[in-house]
Amino acid sequence: MTAMSSGEPSAIGTPPGPRRSAAFGLLPRMVRNRLEVMERMAADYGDAARIPLGHKTLFLFNHPDHARHVLADNAANYHKGIGLVQAKRVMGDGLLTSEGELWRKQRKVIQPVFQPKRIARQTQAVAHEAEALIGRLQQRIGTGPVDVRDEMTALTLGVLGRALLETDLGAYEGIGDTFESVQNQAMFEMMSLGTIPMWLPLPRTLRFRRARRDLQRITEDLAAQRRRQGGDDVISRLTDSVREEPDPRFGRRRMRDELVTLLLAGHETTASTLSWAFYLLDRHPEAWERVHAEAVDVFSGGPVTAESLHGLRYTTMVLEEVMRLYPPVWILPRVAQTPDEIGGYRIPARADVLISPFLLHRHPAFWRNPQRFDPERFTATGRAGRDRYAYLPFGAGPRFCVGNSLGMLEATIVLAMVARDLRLRVPPGHDVAGEPMLTLRVRGGLPMTVESVN
Repeated sequence: MTAMSSGEPSAIGTPPGPRRSAAFGLLPRMVRNRLEVMERMAADYGDAARIPLGHKTLFLFNHPDHARHVLADNAANYHKGIGLVQAKRVMGDGLLTSEGELWRKQRKVIQPVFQPKRIARQTQAVAHEAEALIGRLQQRIGTGPVDVRDEMTALTLGVLGRALLETDLGAYEGIGDTFESVQNQAMFEMMSLGTIPMWLPLPRTLRFRRARRDLQRITEDLAAQRRRQGGDDVISRLTDSVREEPDPRFGRRRMRDELVTLLLAGHETTASTLSWAFYLLDRHPEAWERVHAEAVDVFSGGPVTAESLHGLRYTTMVLEEVMRLYPPVWILPRVAQTPDEIGGYRIPARADVLISPFLLHRHPAFWRNPQRFDPERFTATGRAGRDRYAYLPFGAGPRFCVGNSLGMLEATIVLAMVARDLRLRVPPGHDVAGEPMLTLRVRGGLPMTVESVN
C-alpha cells in the first residue's frame, strides 16, 4: 500500500472508474440500489474507485489504511460530505453535521452525558422499556406478523426519552413518521445531487417541510419543559451552554439543532441494529439457542443490572457480527478541504470522498468468508491481529460516535431479554433486503411472527 500524506502529492493520478459517459446510467442505478453499485465498483476497480455521477465525481476508498487516513490521521482535512450536508436542512449545525470550533464546543457539552459509568446507570431504564416491548409482543402471539422494525423504533425512542431526556417521547404522536420524512428528503437530495429546487411543491418536499416544523415544535417544547423543571440531562446541559450566547436567537437555534440531531441519530442506529439482529437470529437458529440459553442463565437471579451484563458475552458477539454485516452507519461521506493523497492517488480540493463500513466489513482480504454470519469472529482469538480500521460500526477518529456506549447497552439488554422469553420468525417467502438511508435499515419493514418459549 502506497504511503499517504497530506503534503504535496507524489501520486499516480486519479483512481480508476467508469467513463464519464456512464454517469447518467449510474445515477438511476444508485437511486435503485446504492449498495449494489458500490459493491460493483469495489469488485471492478479495487480498493480505490472513481464514480462519476451527474456533475459530481465520488471517490470511493475501501482499505483500512484509507479509512485511517481520512477519519483519523488527516481528519481535519475532511469535513462531513454528501448526504449529511443535505441533512443540515433539518439538523442544522448539530453535533453530527457541524465542523471546527463549533463541533468541539458541542462535543465538550455532550460528552459527559455519554460517559460509560453514567450510561451504566441507565440499565434499569432500558430494561423497563424492554419489558414493555415484550409485553406488546406477547399480545401478538398467534395473531399474525408484527413489524419488528416499527417496534424497535418505538422502543429506542422510549429509551432515548427515558435515559437521556427524562421525558416520554411517546407523548409526541407521529414522531416516527416525522423522522421518516426527514430521511426520505435527505436521501432524495443526496441522490439527485441537490439539483431539484426546494421551492418546487413536490409531495416529498411538502412532507419534509411539515416534518421540519414538527421537529422544531417538539424540541422547543422539550427545552421549555426542562427550563421549568430543571434536571441534569442532555437538555439541561444544552440550556446551560447556550446561555453564553450573546444572541438569544442563535442560542435557541443551537439548542434546536442539537436536540433534532439527538432525536434523529439517537434512536435510528440502534433500531436498525436490533432489527437486523432478530432477522439474523431467525436465519441462524443455533445462534438464537445460545443467546436464549445465555439470557436465561444471566437473568435467572433477579433484575437486570449493569454487572449482570458482563455475562452476556455471546450476545455481545452476536451484535458485533450483526453490525459487521449490516453496519447502521453504512457510509461515511467526507469532503476534502485541500488537495491530498490517499493510497497513492491524487485527491483534489472539494472532492467527495466515501469510506463505506459496509464494504470494509465484507472485504475478503480482512474477513474470511465475509458474507457468512459468524459471531466467533469476535472472540479474543478472532480479534487477534485484525486491523483496527477494518471494523468501523461507530466510525473512527475524533468523530467516533459519542453514543456508542448507550447503543451497545441498549441493544444487548433488549436482544437478550426478548430472546429469553420469545422467538421471532420471518414468515416463509418474505424477502428481506437492506435500505441504505441515513442508516442501513430493513427495506419496507420486518414482519415477524411471535412465539413464546416458556
